[in-house]
Amino acid sequence: MDTEKCRAILCAIEMGSLSAAADKLGYTTSGISRMVHSMEEKTGFLLLIRSRLGVAPTGECRRLLPLWRKLLRYEERCLQLAAEIRGLETGSITIGSAYPAYYHSLSEIIAEFSRQHPGIEIRILEGNSTQLSRALEEQRMDFCIISWREGDFNWTPLREDPLVAWVPPDSSFSKRKRFPVRDFSRVSYIETYPEQDTDNARMFARMRVTPNTCFASTDSYATYSMVAAGLGVSLNNSLTASSWSDRVKILPLDPPQTVEIGIATPRGDMISQAARRFLELAKDRINQASCL
Repeated sequence: MDTEKCRAILCAIEMGSLSAAADKLGYTTSGISRMVHSMEEKTGFLLLIRSRLGVAPTGECRRLLPLWRKLLRYEERCLQLAAEIRGLETGSITIGSAYPAYYHSLSEIIAEFSRQHPGIEIRILEGNSTQLSRALEEQRMDFCIISWREGDFNWTPLREDPLVAWVPPDSSFSKRKRFPVRDFSRVSYIETYPEQDTDNARMFARMRVTPNTCFASTDSYATYSMVAAGLGVSLNNSLTASSWSDRVKILPLDPPQTVEIGIATPRGDMISQAARRFLELAKDRINQASCL
């Protein structure tokens, strides 16, 4: 199987178009199109659906994607090992974090790691815990810092993090010491990442509470700003809320609710040597950041 053709198809799917994939990979659009056509001839079925909106994988193609991603990961590991044997270091590390609170520690670790291993490219991806755990299982990253999710990966716990309520500073709730979970069903609620598998959604399902959702956003800071403007209350992790406490009142929940935050890494030998070295350097510092 030609890994470069697999990479081209995966990139086209990720970018949403052949031309965008061509720009990213350094090919012409016709060159990417020929790679796709060649793979379609080899597999015996259509791989991409083309429309005026771009490209999308067919059902048959979706079944191949996990194997192609794994194939590219193994190729990356082979190239890294060959470089080490030659006395060089090359490759890339992709890290996911659902919590901006870890960005500072990760940036310091990246700076130190890059001084020791200048040939390794490092990327940080953001997203919620479910999005990042799926990306890890699909071989699209080396490890991620997320709240606990079911999945085929190794799990290293870091901390138990309380869920907290954000309330407007001039609201009647701001005078309370705790925010009753049941009250999310009767006051104006601002939802972050609507209709997604979030810690908030899991907590509401577990407590059998249907929040009175009046507003929504796909960004925690946007939600925070709406709470500060008095549009309603919201729910977030304490770790995220800790750096944004000047314009909203943060209240513990009644009854208390927590989520486990940890590091998810691939099972077996799927983690690259470069990522393994990064984790060895990062482990103590990430643990320290989790204790703050």
